[in-house]
Amino acid sequence: MINRWLFTHIDNSSLIIFRVFFGFLIAAEAIGAIFTGWVTRTLVEPNFTFNFIGLDFLQPLPGNGMYFYFAVMGIFGLLVMVGFRYRMSMIAYTVMWAGVYFMQKASYNNHYYLLLLLCIIMSVLPAGNYFSVDVKLKPHIKKISMPRWVVLFIIAQLWIVYTYASVAKFYPDWLDFTVAKNLMAARANYPIVGGLLQGHWAHVSVAYFGILFDLLIVPLLLWKRTRLTAFFISIFFHLFNSIVFQIGIFPYMSLAFTVFFFSKETIHRIFMKKKEFYSDGEVIVPNYKKVLIPITIVWFVLQISLPLRHWFIPGDVLWTEEGHRLSWRMMLRGRSGITNFYIVDKNDTKANRTYIDKREYLSKKQLRLVSSKPDAMWQFAQHLKKDFASKGKDISVYVKSDMSINGKKRKSFIDPEVDLASVPWNYFTTNPWIIKYNTERNLE
Repeated sequence: MINRWLFTHIDNSSLIIFRVFFGFLIAAEAIGAIFTGWVTRTLVEPNFTFNFIGLDFLQPLPGNGMYFYFAVMGIFGLLVMVGFRYRMSMIAYTVMWAGVYFMQKASYNNHYYLLLLLCIIMSVLPAGNYFSVDVKLKPHIKKISMPRWVVLFIIAQLWIVYTYASVAKFYPDWLDFTVAKNLMAARANYPIVGGLLQGHWAHVSVAYFGILFDLLIVPLLLWKRTRLTAFFISIFFHLFNSIVFQIGIFPYMSLAFTVFFFSKETIHRIFMKKKEFYSDGEVIVPNYKKVLIPITIVWFVLQISLPLRHWFIPGDVLWTEEGHRLSWRMMLRGRSGITNFYIVDKNDTKANRTYIDKREYLSKKQLRLVSSKPDAMWQFAQHLKKDFASKGKDISVYVKSDMSINGKKRKSFIDPEVDLASVPWNYFTTNPWIIKYNTERNLE
């Protein structure tokens, strides 16, 4: 039964055309990051980056190195698109993108995490076996079919992402339109649509359409009777996100995924008429079956477990941020904080706390990060300790931070009596110096 379900061969037109779309989009992501100034603001101008904790060795290349880095990534993306040395090009892009992703958090985005997962997945899929330079050079690798597990794997991954994105929205500030109102208010100056987005009807639509779309879009695309309608709804939803929220390639990536939901005959007819259509339905059990099944189980256990981990960490994740990343908690809240850092010279028993001007150390994007995210506060405290140690001083670092969630009243966020430079960062449990509140209601 498992063999028939996973290893029945089907036409591979959907995977091949997706590879073309995917390669173009990841190339655009890399090259666009240079020309939009993203690389400059995020990786060149700052004196240091806020990498994922524990990965301090990941730092930007000096000088103009990161421009060349992203240019090379763009080339690998184009090679993926045309299918030249597909596997090598896809793995190279994946490794380089992982470096960028783990190197900095000032521009953290759940979509960047999704792109990393997709790159890993595409690195192992047989997407270069047709309509590629590789096939031109090595005709013997040409294939017109693929095992069914390829499509099932991709759909399962998407379903997890969309479902968690929907479930995370079931909390008071989203359901009473507070979040939607704040999101739209930040876009009031947009030409043409800015004014329209300020109406109550727009806030209601954004809030509830967001929940329903994320929750239902995968099953609606899977069901033949609703597939076409769901596809046109997807076009509207993702173009709206592209225009209003300006989130780069990801709305278009999401639209590209729809090729896996339509029938194989439809995709073949629209995109690859000249290709021979595969319809034999052979069951071919591969040699890698013994590896594929356990790896797939581990992969999806992780994908299902990571977004749940915040339930096992004390405190409300909306407030503490512990368990927020890698959890598909997308555009759920607005955070704003007033955060100040003070140092004390440990060798001077009479020393008072001295205010640190963060602007001397941080870029504008990093200032916003340090003002609201506890892990960045901890990392900045470590950076200050190292900086003063290089000058021969041993210091303590204290933080006074008042935080607001979704525009509500500010409350104390960090214990001001804890020396953040001397405490460890707890990855898998809570950090006790983050002040907790009993329920979400206490954040009002």
